[in-house]
This record gives sequence, structure tokens and C-alpha cells, in this order.
Amino acid sequence: MTKELFRDDSYLKECTATVSAVQDNAIILDQTVFYPTGGGQPGDSGTFTLSDGRTITIANTVKDRDTGAHLHLVEEGTPLPDVGETLTAQIDWDRRYTLMRMHTAMHIMCSKVDGAVTGGSIGLEKSRLDFDLPEVPDKDELANAINAEITANKPVEVSAISDSELAANPDLIRTMSVKPPMGQGQVRTIRIAEVDYQPCGGTHVKSTGEIGPIRIGKIEKKGKLNRRINIHFAE
Repeated sequence: MTKELFRDDSYLKECTATVSAVQDNAIILDQTVFYPTGGGQPGDSGTFTLSDGRTITIANTVKDRDTGAHLHLVEEGTPLPDVGETLTAQIDWDRRYTLMRMHTAMHIMCSKVDGAVTGGSIGLEKSRLDFDLPEVPDKDELANAINAEITANKPVEVSAISDSELAANPDLIRTMSVKPPMGQGQVRTIRIAEVDYQPCGGTHVKSTGEIGPIRIGKIEKKGKLNRRINIHFAE
């Protein structure tokens, strides 16, 4: 399986890798800095630079549902490298960093809304979380609470919890629609100081101050109790 370098360091922009397989319009590497679509976070795009100087554009990154293979997707008709070839994989950093900022902001929002998360999606300009809520929260109060944690510039730490610890503390799992992968012995976690602590496989900034101010957009009713809260960058 592909070694996922981004799990330990979300700030890695590139790496040297070897092509382990190719299929249709996908390239599989022995290791990568490209995050695959999952947990509401879009997959990375970027470029592969081959040893002869040729550049391949990576349009998206996903995981094969059946095999779990880490697929770097190219446009139809793109000549693929040979298995065993060494290349440099480089993500679109500006895009990734924006998603990292947004993802961390959503964790803060999750901690400020007293309701189970029923769904979510991370975007470059707008993201949203769906909550099981009977009442609509006040937009200004929610934005102020989130921005206070951002201004406080609190540390964001990557760690792990054992399967047994997570099973003994089910309240750590906030998202009803996406269950953390178990069975490997440990589950990756994200802790934002005393603000939020939960399983998460996505990429995040190192401190909340990197997010920048946010604003709350529409709060939509999606079903009897489901409320969709949209979040945007304020600048």
C-alpha cells in the first residue's frame, strides 16, 4: 500500500516516489503527499515531474473502494509513466492550504454546536456541516465563538488513539455519517487545545491563528431536525 506521508506532516508539499502500478487513468506510487478524497475533504491535485523532465497533471486523488489503492488521476489519454520509474510528486499547495484552514475551522464549529454531525463537505470558498438540531443557532454568536478560538491561536496536534480506547469513548465520534476506520490498532486524532478532540484523517493547520476570520453563511433546514450551517472565510 502507498505510504501516506501527509498523515504525519500536512505541510509536505512534495516528495520523491516510485511508480508501483498504473491502471486506466491512474498512477499508484509507493509513497505520496497527495491526500485522497475522504471525510468530506476533496482530494489533492498537482503535478508529477518525471526523470526526463516531462510533467503530468494530477486532476484528483481518490482511493479505490475495492482495493484501497491510492489513485492519482490524470486526464484521459495522458501517457502514463512506467512501473518502477522515479518521479517528483508536488501538490497544488495554495489549494491544499486553503482546505487545511477550512477543515480546522470546521472542527472548531463542531465544538461550538451542541448537536451530532450528520454530514459535511469542505470547499475552497464555502464549507458546511449538518447537525441534528431542533433549534437554529444564532449566526453572530456562533461566528464570534469560532473567531475567538481562531484569534487565540491555539495549537492543533495530530495524535492517535487505540481501537479499544475509542470503543470505550464513543462520544469522541461526532460524525454520524462517517465512522473512523478501525481494525488497524490505532485511529488518527486531531486535538485543538481544549477546544476539540476527535478522530480525523484529514489535513489541518498547526495553529488556529492560520485560519483567519470566518463568517457564518446560510443556516438551512434539511429535514425535521437537520440544520445545515454554511461557513465562509471573512476575507
